[in-house]
Amino acid sequence: MILGNLCTRGCAFCSVPKGSPAKQEFLLDREEPWHVADMAAQMKLRYVVITSVNRDDLPDGGSRHFAETVRQVRKALPAAQVEVLTPDFCGDTEAVARVLDAGPHVFNHNMETVGRLYSRVRPQARYRQSLDVLQFGKRHRPESLTKSGLMVGLGETPYEVHELLRHLRDSEVDVATIGQYLQPTRRNRKVSEFVTPAQFDAYRDYGLSIGFKMVFSGPLVRSSYMADRVSEEASGVDA
Repeated sequence: MILGNLCTRGCAFCSVPKGSPAKQEFLLDREEPWHVADMAAQMKLRYVVITSVNRDDLPDGGSRHFAETVRQVRKALPAAQVEVLTPDFCGDTEAVARVLDAGPHVFNHNMETVGRLYSRVRPQARYRQSLDVLQFGKRHRPESLTKSGLMVGLGETPYEVHELLRHLRDSEVDVATIGQYLQPTRRNRKVSEFVTPAQFDAYRDYGLSIGFKMVFSGPLVRSSYMADRVSEEASGVDA
């Protein structure tokens, strides 16, 4: 995770430290792209997922820093696959393009939940905006896999999950990941339901039936969980 350890947003499901730039200093390590690349090379990684906090305090949302990190990792590990899990950059497609032009193999932006719950779960994000970011990503760099993840157990209905999956396919997303929401601290939103394995299987089957290259669905699935396997299997399937 890059761009510091403080997030400018207050999503109800997330325990990453949050803050206001008006009240405290938000730092940015200008050498971080090189540090990340060096560490990835030392670890001899074959698949690297780069994600970040939201940095709405920066004019470019941190996209230049994000892009430089991708470039340095690809330079240090030319045989490795690189996946980016980006914020929405407030819908700024120039910022999204900047990251994509650095050459990631997989572009991931998480929807997190269904549209009805956005105002409570992701109050500083917009459902349609996130879908537009994903669609722009695919159209700007068609050779990259596009991917998005969501959590269940936040109060959604199966119909709403199906609707979200349809909206993702309409936005040309290739891969979906679906996992159980777990409350990280007592300050975060409570779990509404523990979804059954059978329901996770049903979500996977529905997603595949509407055209996803792969749907990774299960209680312990997370957006970057076994990301290398997800990418490899999805890339090996014809659209």
